[in-house]
Amino acid sequence: MTKTPALPRQAALVFNPIKVDEKRLRASLRAHSKDAGWASPLFLPTTVEDAGQQATRDAIAAGADVVLVAGGDGTVRAVAEAMAGTDVPLAIVPSGTGNLLARNLGLPLMDPDRMIRAALGDFRFPIDIGWAELTREDGQKTEHAFVVLAGMGLDADMIANTSPDLKKSVGWVAYVDGAARSLPSAKPFRIVYQVDDSRLHSAKVHSVLFANCGTLPAGIALIPSASIADGTMDVAVIQPTGPFGWLGVWRKIWWDNSVLRRTRAGRLVLQRRGKDASVRYLRGKDAEVAPITPTAIELDGDEFGLAVRIRCRVAPSALLLALPDGHPIDRL
Repeated sequence: MTKTPALPRQAALVFNPIKVDEKRLRASLRAHSKDAGWASPLFLPTTVEDAGQQATRDAIAAGADVVLVAGGDGTVRAVAEAMAGTDVPLAIVPSGTGNLLARNLGLPLMDPDRMIRAALGDFRFPIDIGWAELTREDGQKTEHAFVVLAGMGLDADMIANTSPDLKKSVGWVAYVDGAARSLPSAKPFRIVYQVDDSRLHSAKVHSVLFANCGTLPAGIALIPSASIADGTMDVAVIQPTGPFGWLGVWRKIWWDNSVLRRTRAGRLVLQRRGKDASVRYLRGKDAEVAPITPTAIELDGDEFGLAVRIRCRVAPSALLLALPDGHPIDRL
């Protein structure tokens, strides 16, 4: 009996046409696919109506062997949401402003060809993905994925106050301007929260962050213990107190986490210093927060409106990544 020859593998690129050099990406993926003996790739642009979820589902339904995503953090989040649990590998071609997931993974930010070669290669690694269930004031519930960070409170206000035009011109530095606009009017709000099956806690906070991974641009370690592959979610409760409270937050996140913790001498300094209550870290697989009044939400840098409750959970190893050959995974 004559065997039917196997069909060549095929890649699909889901991309935000506003964020990428479409012509260059199309040409590069076509050339690399031909060199690797793959079929001509599929190209699926995002639209105003579809941030990437439907385009990704279309690519998977068409039988794509790997999906590449090129766009901002919002596009990566949308594509990852549609790919979670599918076992189809995702390759991230860094584009846009923040590239937060790519930065946390240590991917090459300025070498799209390397990530295209990784997509067509054989090195695959599973990572966790976060899911956030939002409850609106009218009781409506929706669930959305996040790959880096979900936040309630000041960080969501900061995203809302960041100028889109400034982001286009100076990149992630624009978020500094958003923070400067948000801090003067920032007020603490009362929440009730619970992590896993622990008892309920009440606190007055400025922000609560749910992290799948913990590094921000410029190497700022928001949550240094966060791992994208440990099946656990990290929660940061931001609650500065007193006139110098924000200095405590700055010292904890930038100086302690991003400078001192990287050296042995610095870690000794941290061990001898007393606890700083301005930032409290918690860990678990499931966390729920209910503010007294509707509060702003952001997921991976995108605004998601107001909610009266957010429940975040981690889905271990739910997203399969395509990585460059030999990419270090021990630090993920």
